[in-house]
Amino acid sequence: MLTLPNLLTLSRIFAVPLLAFLLWWPNWSFGYGLAFALYCLMGITDYFDGYLARSSGTVSKLGVFLDPIADKIMVAAVVLVLTAQGILTGPYVGDAHVIAGLIILVREIAVSGLREFLGGLQVSMPVSRLAKWKTTSQLISLGALILGRATPWWTMTVGEMTINVPHTVGLTTLWAAAGLTLVTGWDYLRVGVRHMD
Repeated sequence: MLTLPNLLTLSRIFAVPLLAFLLWWPNWSFGYGLAFALYCLMGITDYFDGYLARSSGTVSKLGVFLDPIADKIMVAAVVLVLTAQGILTGPYVGDAHVIAGLIILVREIAVSGLREFLGGLQVSMPVSRLAKWKTTSQLISLGALILGRATPWWTMTVGEMTINVPHTVGLTTLWAAAGLTLVTGWDYLRVGVRHMD
């Protein structure tokens, strides 16, 4: 059922290859500027597809199926490309920031599998308020990391270090998202275990 909300969701999925392409060259600040604009546009469509579906009464099974997939594809693509291009690195812990991205990806895969398992048992697993905070932190962090490469001049000096402000905000909120990911993932796992033999 190709309603406007579903078309918006599909547009996010089809935009992922373009987003990955723009992120492929870490020293191309203009490309990262375009990627940031596209990333924000994808975030806006994420809000409006759900809002329009609910307000117009056109919530469909296709939309319920596609919306979380579109979100996960976008997040996974951005995390993987930023990791491949060496952008998930920073002061103090260097490349260990990749661990935060890995935590997020593992949780997304695990929760998707758990939802599929529980769906077969006709058990719903509603999104918690904390999970929404996790998603918000995650989206802010990835957007900030992209913006950091688009604005290499946006720096400040802290002690003897010169840091890129958006990049540092991105790494900090990525760890916050990873922490919330562990908490919400554990909450979902506890619900799932109750329905396993």
